[in-house]
Amino acid sequence: QVQLVESGGGLVQAGGSLRLSCAASGRTSSNYAMGWFRQAPGKEREFVGDISWGGGSTRYADSVNGRFTISRDNAKNTVYLQMNSLKPEDTAVYYCARHRFVFTLGTKGASSDYEYWGQGTQVTVSS
Repeated sequence: QVQLVESGGGLVQAGGSLRLSCAASGRTSSNYAMGWFRQAPGKEREFVGDISWGGGSTRYADSVNGRFTISRDNAKNTVYLQMNSLKPEDTAVYYCARHRFVFTLGTKGASSDYEYWGQGTQVTVSS
């Protein structure tokens, strides 16, 4: 089993920044892509971005591209989501997830490709 724990959420004003962390424990492995998703109240969960197993490739949703950056430190079993220029519409619970298969990014944004999920961390952006 793999446990994922997100942290770093909070309340921030529009235009501000936050950095989320996702720490993995248990049967961890650096051979898996990791993803970030978010879910706002009353809305479906949506893809934010993902990062390849080695960190060399990242993909982002159009809504966050250029503002958010995903990175990972495999030595620490931790993935990060740096969020800049935050907007009220970024308000959501943010989840990290580990891909189901090794050495593949899979279809961009496909939540079904992810096997393990964290409990989420709340991000609230005030206007």
